[in-house]
Amino acid sequence: MSRPRPATIRDVAALAGVSVGTASKALNGRGSLRAETVARVRQAAGQLDFRANEAARSLHADRTYTVGMITTDTIGRFSIPLLIGAEDILGAGQVSVLLCDARDDPIRERHHLQVLLSRRVDGIIVTGRRAGTRAPIGAGLPVPVVYAFLASADPADCSIVPDEAAGIRIAAEHLRSTGRSRLVHVTGPEHHHSARVRAEALTGLVAAPLFGEWSEAWGRRAAGLLLARGGDFDGVICGNDQIARGVAETLREAGRDVPRDVAVTGFDNWDVIAEASRPPLTSVDMDLEGLGRSAAGLLLDAIAGNPAPGPHRHPTRLIIRDSSVL
Repeated sequence: MSRPRPATIRDVAALAGVSVGTASKALNGRGSLRAETVARVRQAAGQLDFRANEAARSLHADRTYTVGMITTDTIGRFSIPLLIGAEDILGAGQVSVLLCDARDDPIRERHHLQVLLSRRVDGIIVTGRRAGTRAPIGAGLPVPVVYAFLASADPADCSIVPDEAAGIRIAAEHLRSTGRSRLVHVTGPEHHHSARVRAEALTGLVAAPLFGEWSEAWGRRAAGLLLARGGDFDGVICGNDQIARGVAETLREAGRDVPRDVAVTGFDNWDVIAEASRPPLTSVDMDLEGLGRSAAGLLLDAIAGNPAPGPHRHPTRLIIRDSSVL
């Protein structure tokens, strides 16, 4: 038996009762068409199981409908949520994402960049495993680039980053609103961008911060130091969720009730840590999926000829749990 002939754009146009040109615009998201026309064409395409000729579409539009994402986040802690958010936007426009792991290796990163450019991607998103700044991935690139989660050192580049300073201040304001007035801050290494930004944002709201490591073990040691000083504090704002869990565990072991005696907040809203802590942690969420959606939107705008250079800040939010409220 002969195999059925695949449906063509002409078949779709005939079933939808429109011209071939209108059917093409409706399926490719181009032109100004009425919503009901677009819906009718797409319904016809689905009914006929129509598959667009991607090579022909790319040649016609001078686009490949692919975007590259280069990351140094080997475990995916930050890049995977960001990728999910980006795909929410890019997938709606039938754009595929090619994920490349550079592993903090400049040679590997240059290789991935050249491969993506050779594949004629329409644009590139650059991300990593920590906030801060990095050198631009290249100069004079033929496609737009958006830096997400970490910023380009070139202020003319388009970068979108979480508003960490606002996030940590939201945590402080939350504790103050619950009647806490003697706040302390325990955070990561002083040389780390996020630790510095978050500590500086709390100037005037807390005593001198305790800098250490991004670990639960450091949270335990820091809580011990605070208790040894006399324990005159009723709220601890932590630089991440691991530190916060270590602080809360040590306070409880020392007979301090969390949150009745001391309220504790974390940062990152890493659910495997925050929700499993005793009690569950109030934490600042950087909305990484939302940041990914915003980065993809900025990239699509740039591909369409409407770039938005410079730094952009993505809002954070506070997820309130039992560690800060009775």
